[in-house]
Amino acid sequence: MDLKDIQNLIKFVAKSGASEVKLETDDVKITIKTGSDETTIVQQMPMAQMPQMQMQQAAAPSAPATVTPVVESEDSKYITVKSPIIGTFYRKPSPDKPLFVEVGQTIAVGDVLCIIEAMKLFNEIESEVSGKIVKILVDDSSPVEFDQPLFLVDPS
Repeated sequence: MDLKDIQNLIKFVAKSGASEVKLETDDVKITIKTGSDETTIVQQMPMAQMPQMQMQQAAAPSAPATVTPVVESEDSKYITVKSPIIGTFYRKPSPDKPLFVEVGQTIAVGDVLCIIEAMKLFNEIESEVSGKIVKILVDDSSPVEFDQPLFLVDPS
């Protein structure tokens, strides 16, 4: 299966309205998941032939952060705020400005938590939950991946 076939499959799945499609052959495994404005493709081949390849199409810029509960036992009461895009994580708007949020700070829905720079565009990441920042999981000026956890928030 070549790249054109995969691209055609993605377009077909997006038009069909299916939320998830899995395709497996002897040497290729593809899972396509569609959501609001994002499509994720994962193609895997056995390690003897080629390392795992991942292709992702990021969500639209200025998208709100993804929020999911953490499944770890001690952190089960916290909500994880995840990166909606790939880019560089910044905790403040410019080097001479104060941080957007700090550990222990109370946040509300719509508060700017950080900025993620993607392709020379600075995208403000807003909170979809209110609560208290428990932990910041990424260092300032670090690269982040799509769906990477950024913050732990205590909603109580």
